[in-house]
Amino acid sequence: MADPARAPRFNHVALSVPAELLDARGCSELLAFYGEVFGWSEMPTLAEVGKRFVLRAWDNESFVFLEAGAEPMRCPETDHFGMSVATPEELGALLERARSYRERDPRVEIDESPLEDYKVLRLHSFYVRYLLPMRIEVQCFEWAPGFGPQSLPGR
Repeated sequence: MADPARAPRFNHVALSVPAELLDARGCSELLAFYGEVFGWSEMPTLAEVGKRFVLRAWDNESFVFLEAGAEPMRCPETDHFGMSVATPEELGALLERARSYRERDPRVEIDESPLEDYKVLRLHSFYVRYLLPMRIEVQCFEWAPGFGPQSLPGR
């Protein structure tokens, strides 16, 4: 049984990509975009040019692990991994940074989602992709009074 003080949680996503994306230029481009838009940084102790590149997403236990693959991952556009932010304003700031980056680099793909209103939850989100095979969905959960992330039906 897991220690209730620290329940299991997601900590990383691993993607196989073409080796060319992990050359010095590709890693630099990845770091520039994901650093500027999301604040991610490189984990240099794990990097191996042309083979592996790891982006630290805010701390050492949250990361995106990229590895060169003979048959790199390919995804339909509905495949993605998700991140959440605390406020609609924070989501808006991330979206604005992605839009700003797209003005300089048209390879940035953004899909803005309409607000989804479920009465107990208003879901704000957008999708973004840059050079990787999988998109990121950024979400903000705006809970109605009396509800929150721990709210479960029947409890």
